Amino acid sequence: MSSATCDLVLIGGGIVGASTALQLKQRFPARSILLLDKEPRCARHQTGHNSGVVHAGVYYKPGSLKADFCKRGAALTRAFCSENNIAFRQCGKLLVATDETELQRMENLAERCAENGIETERLSAAELQRREPNISGNGALFVPATAITDFPRITETMLARFQDLGGVVQFGFTVRQIEERVHSIALSDGGRSLETAHLIVCGGLMADRLARMMDIDLDFQIVPFRGEYYQLPPALNDIVGHLIYPIPDPELPFLGVHLTPMIDGSVTVGPNAVLGWKREGYGRINISPADMFEMFSFPGFWRVLGANLGTGFKEMVDSLYRPGYLKRVRKYCPQITLSQMRPYPAGIRAQAVMADGSLVHDFLFSETARSLHVCNAPSPAATSALPIGEYLADMATEKFGL
Repeated sequence: MSSATCDLVLIGGGIVGASTALQLKQRFPARSILLLDKEPRCARHQTGHNSGVVHAGVYYKPGSLKADFCKRGAALTRAFCSENNIAFRQCGKLLVATDETELQRMENLAERCAENGIETERLSAAELQRREPNISGNGALFVPATAITDFPRITETMLARFQDLGGVVQFGFTVRQIEERVHSIALSDGGRSLETAHLIVCGGLMADRLARMMDIDLDFQIVPFRGEYYQLPPALNDIVGHLIYPIPDPELPFLGVHLTPMIDGSVTVGPNAVLGWKREGYGRINISPADMFEMFSFPGFWRVLGANLGTGFKEMVDSLYRPGYLKRVRKYCPQITLSQMRPYPAGIRAQAVMADGSLVHDFLFSETARSLHVCNAPSPAATSALPIGEYLADMATEKFGL
């Protein structure tokens, strides 16, 4: 497609972009809607590099978008999987406390779950041992609503349904320039161009760069955090029946190294959270001088680094020194050995960091006269994709008068 004029363009072929495109096309079947992605197929980044966990909404502040979207998203994801014959298993999650501090944090999480209307069950050490013989702890919080699924398959299905309704998907289009005019928005990949009346950007790791193309005044930047995983050998596929999570530090946005039964039957260990030196670096060694220069030039990067220096150093050490990583797992699953931790593809979390060094914990949106931007959508964005798409469709309906 060398040029096109359409009612709406969406940028981003991850699960959030696919959900938004589908819901807009369902509402407005007569409108011409085009989804662009630079990759050769969908779900190549955050959507395709996560644990496949459908979160229940345990951790999120009551009244926040995350709390609302996650809880509703879990139910909507289950329904979507049922309607489209996509694997979905509600195995439940055990948050395991291994000391007195974690037991208190566990109580705080139970109270937050109650505020968010999420069912939980407190387990003693003995009850935990009965349910999961290979897991050790002083107690646990059981969250039955947590599940696992196949997010790339969900994304593929959403886009297939979008196309069945007349929507158009164009892969291999890297947006390099966006110009907002009085009556339209022009987009170019350096050789090809197209024009649209309205634009929605679900850019994930590139969200801030795409927003800057439209001269949006940003007070944040995306800082990539690399999550490294390992996979256990097939002989250990039955080591646990539930998702096993540590009790997280409430001061950090990461949930800690956990054991995850995957939808394909395997079990992964991870992820950790180390600074990424390349926004889309999924290999073992990934460095982008351009990405690093941009990050180092941002004052918020140095402020968040300074505020979390000890944690960041420990994460880096354990990333380079596998026994340190293993120690985190053995805290609640002592029989796992170093030789059983096999390499598995890493993921990259797009985390918005403010200029003052604070982390953006909730979903974040921005806009211009003719565009809407998803600026921060880390976990649980995959779980929340259907409510996010609904939210964006509502905003587009009101703002653009579709």
